Amino acid sequence: MIYINEKNKEFHIQSKNASYIFNVMKNGQLGHLYYGEKIKHRESFSHFFKKPDKGIGIIAHLKEDSAFSLEYYKQEYPSYGTSDFRKPAIKILQENGSRITDFKFDSYKIIKGKKSLNGLPSTYMEEENEGYSLEIKLVDSLINCNLFLTYACFNNREVITRNARIENKGQEKLIIENFMSASIDFPDSDYNLLQLSGAWARERNIKIRSLEKGIQYIDSTRGASSAQQNPFVAITSKNTNEHNGEVFAFSLVYSGNFIAQVEVDHFDVSRLTMGINHFDFAWDLEPNTEFQSPELVMVYSNQGLNSMTNTFHDLFRERLVRGLWKYKERPILINNWEATYFDFDEDKLVEIASESAKLGFELFVLDDGWFGKRNDDTSSLGDWFVNKEKLPKGLEGLSDKLKNENIKLGLWFEPEMISENSKLFKEKPHWVLGVNNRNLSLGRNQYILDLTKVEVRDYLFEQISKNLLAGNISYVKWDMNRNMTEIPYKDTPHKYILGLYDLLERLTKAFPNVLFESCASGGGRFDPAMLYYMPQTWTSDNTDAIERLKIQYGTSLVYPLISMGAHVSAIPNHQTARICSLDTRNKVAFFGNFGYELDIRNYTIEEKNQVREYINFYKQNRNLFQFGNFIRLKSPFEGNNVAWLCVSKNKEEAILGYYEILAEVNSSYNKRIKLKNLDENTLYSINNSYEAYGDELMNVGIVFEQEKRYYSHHDDTLDFRGKIFKLVKVK
Repeated sequence: MIYINEKNKEFHIQSKNASYIFNVMKNGQLGHLYYGEKIKHRESFSHFFKKPDKGIGIIAHLKEDSAFSLEYYKQEYPSYGTSDFRKPAIKILQENGSRITDFKFDSYKIIKGKKSLNGLPSTYMEEENEGYSLEIKLVDSLINCNLFLTYACFNNREVITRNARIENKGQEKLIIENFMSASIDFPDSDYNLLQLSGAWARERNIKIRSLEKGIQYIDSTRGASSAQQNPFVAITSKNTNEHNGEVFAFSLVYSGNFIAQVEVDHFDVSRLTMGINHFDFAWDLEPNTEFQSPELVMVYSNQGLNSMTNTFHDLFRERLVRGLWKYKERPILINNWEATYFDFDEDKLVEIASESAKLGFELFVLDDGWFGKRNDDTSSLGDWFVNKEKLPKGLEGLSDKLKNENIKLGLWFEPEMISENSKLFKEKPHWVLGVNNRNLSLGRNQYILDLTKVEVRDYLFEQISKNLLAGNISYVKWDMNRNMTEIPYKDTPHKYILGLYDLLERLTKAFPNVLFESCASGGGRFDPAMLYYMPQTWTSDNTDAIERLKIQYGTSLVYPLISMGAHVSAIPNHQTARICSLDTRNKVAFFGNFGYELDIRNYTIEEKNQVREYINFYKQNRNLFQFGNFIRLKSPFEGNNVAWLCVSKNKEEAILGYYEILAEVNSSYNKRIKLKNLDENTLYSINNSYEAYGDELMNVGIVFEQEKRYYSHHDDTLDFRGKIFKLVKVK
């Protein structure tokens, strides 16, 4: 998987179907030669680059070679300020004011397996024989600094991971101003850039644009990976779609400020750099210390976006998520938030939980309002003691009553925040993240606790642990409802994220059986790093089924269904006021971590029987939804109809979801959906109504009859319809 041409100092890394090749240039720095479809190894790849003629205005990097300019060379990890005018991967300020560095190749080593990062989440290999890592050591002798670039490749996955680490071996302090996880120079610019963009309640919409000369980037400066941009981009060929075309995809395992940037130069070379955002960032690298970048996961596909997706899904499910919940089916939950908001007491909660248990729900989640004097969103964050007016016997009493109802208890926290109107704020105002004597901005009536402080993390660990033990809590919804402002120092955002990871590592080790779910005003911190600690994420505060078609579709490009919280909520929907049938709301929510958040007590007997049927259907097919291959067939970003498919790993079962957003009158008849990833020789039963072979379903498709569409005193709208088709191998 890793080949070394010693004579030419060329390094060839092979993943399952891709090759990644770089070399040591004549100036001792690293040059980039190739990334793409897998090619055979050979003794030399020097012909991959043709030396440019000496041009007017060329700035020679080497005196002995007047045509050698870094402006003309593709590089592997470019430095600042030396005959290359493109954006660098690394920039270091020295005590004399210089930012010039010259990291030259020193040595390499090949390591079986994959090392974990220090204080940062990353993908992993369970056994050494799962793959190899290549570590390149570069040295800048003038500042006495070592730079290590690490590449890991998995034997049977289309994945290469990268990260960088720097050691200060000198006597002077260095200031890191820019330190990317990776940089890649592509041979031309004939590509599209795909990104996942949005806002609160509109997360991870797919955006595609052509690469153009100049700089295009997405980033976050909010102290979190953000709802506005996700730390993922893909560079695709112009003809790429879900099932065909070339894809180079990049996902950063990081939860803080990031940047993903593509620069197209005057030769149409495209340089992608990705890592910690250099906005609001500087790091003091003291003598005899080191700094490590987050991991970048690179996925290559020559079979379109769905192939890329399945690679990410399998990797994140199996080699990013850890512990008990990696292969364990997730419980079907009901959350009281949209049922009660802050207005509840123990009796009301037990009534909801009891009724839910009868219908087949497995977990009752107590959301915001159970602690301190929290009756609205203006107080008590930080006061993690039980409000005895609402829960007179505490979490212990509630847990005991739910145990008698045969349903487990989950609990909402927002540990990273503090209310001005709280006991903690009065006692520890210096724990607030901010700048002394400056105005502090309020978000949702709250400030941020400074997780860079060990004493803050210790306090939170103690308070959270106490409540988890008292209530025998089996699930935690970890919320975070505001972004950073008034940042005191340029290293604060990164130190905060490191502090968060430290706290989560301690908690997940202390409570290995608890299922943690990440939330940040919905999907404001839906990133791979959070999945390392919390194996699922609340996808969006927007629970409207039709809006969720786009949100879940976009999210699924990178993140597996088992990581995506997807709930049925009340109508009219609390975000859009849209009225969708119970049937459609369930058929959208099936394709995620299924749950409800509404007051089930208000349902009629008929509706409760329907809910019981939906829950039974999900339980029967839970493994398929949570661990099967997910395939997108029709995009909500391109038309009125949406379709997606889950296929079991052995291809013996599949479930198709098909949705019509707005009713179409007298539309085309015999509409059909061609399926993917079935076994062509397997005979499938479709909804127990007819049988067809896999090749027919993939080449002809499932054919729909034209539906009668006219007004006839319907009680329900003809818009917003969903269908489910279950395919089972005929024995």
